Amino acid sequence: MFLKEVVVQNQVGLHARPATFFIQKANEYKSSIWIERDERKANAKSLLGVLSLGVTKGVSITISADGPDEEEAVNSLIELISSDFS
Repeated sequence: MFLKEVVVQNQVGLHARPATFFIQKANEYKSSIWIERDERKANAKSLLGVLSLGVTKGVSITISADGPDEEEAVNSLIELISSDFS
């Protein structure tokens, strides 16, 4: 299990288009990947799950992964969020 915390700085947070990019990136990895906000946790490979967390600008989230490429998966998702999804 590998995890990291990040603050979402994107103007719209993890909504619609950024969430789609996030999920596409998460699905490139074999590991199980989870996104957590406060006490709520969702599958990072599920659009409905990610959107249900209601992640907006300035919100801190934790991304965790468990599997053969867990560290690479978490780091690439953190990088995607930090790059403002570009």
